[in-house]
Amino acid sequence: MAVLPIITAPDKLLKLKSKPVESVDSEIAKLMDDMLETMYLAPGVGLAAPQIGVTKRIIVVDVGKTEEERAPYRMVNPELVWTSDELSLYEEGCLSLPDHYADVERPERIWVKYIDETNTEQELEANGLLATCIQHEIDHLEGVLFVDHLTSLKRNMILRKLQKVKKMKAAAAE
Repeated sequence: MAVLPIITAPDKLLKLKSKPVESVDSEIAKLMDDMLETMYLAPGVGLAAPQIGVTKRIIVVDVGKTEEERAPYRMVNPELVWTSDELSLYEEGCLSLPDHYADVERPERIWVKYIDETNTEQELEANGLLATCIQHEIDHLEGVLFVDHLTSLKRNMILRKLQKVKKMKAAAAE
């Protein structure tokens, strides 16, 4: 397995809509394993392919708090079939927006359909943090970041700070 570089915002790649995957082959399965390794090391609870520069509809999620509690999901072409009317508020962060967090309201429960790492169609009912995480990662596939759910003032403040950090890192590398 390999650890992959994570793209940080602002970056136009994070705003692109991802393309569906025809079928899960060994290359896609390996990519999902690499994404999980990258996510665990970061550390995070979810990672979408666009965050590593791959514009394919692939996400990985695992909300287990310890190595023993890990229960990873590898999802290709995930699609929300149903979302509850009840909403929940979670403080979200993102590996592509390091050190920035904000409360985002999303449906409390979801039903998602996807293809797993063995190219088998699956369905999953999720609630709580897992539901929030899956919705957050599916947003990435649409070119939507969690800050896009915030007021323009909050969003612009976070993106300006990230742009400043990028410029400082670029200047230091020269």
